[in-house]
Parts: sequence; structure tokens; C-alpha cells
Amino acid sequence: MTPMLDPLAVVFLILMIICAISVLSVRDLLTSVTVFGTFSFFSATYFAILGAVDVAFTEAAVGAGISTCLLYTSDAADE
Repeated sequence: MTPMLDPLAVVFLILMIICAISVLSVRDLLTSVTVFGTFSFFSATYFAILGAVDVAFTEAAVGAGISTCLLYTSDAADE
């Protein structure tokens, strides 16, 4: 018997797939960075649902926090 995923986990997986496709299809760099930060937030929430709280905190801090801020700063410096 195969284990079932939590329905909430499936929702966040679908949201992550939508964000990944959006990042690749968006032309504007600022919008792409925003969607990438949203993807990192959904990823951190997914890890928390699975019970990997330490990985979720790391993803939230590094992925959604620091990386997004650095990408915004580099975009502002580029202009």
C-alpha cells in the first residue's frame, strides 16, 4: 500500500509548479524575482507540512528572505 500525501501538501506542490512555470514565462525581471520569492515561501511551507521544520526555516530565511532581497538589490543597482 502506498502512503497518501496530505491534501494540503498536494495544494502547495501545485502552487510550486505554477510558480516555476510563471518564473520561466515572465519577461519582467522584477516580476520574476517576486514570483521566485513566492516559490521559496511555498517550498518552505511544503517542507513544514512534511515535518522537516529545520529545512523549512532554512528555506524561508535563505530562499524567500535573503535571495529575494539580493536579487531586488542587484536589479536596482543594474538600472
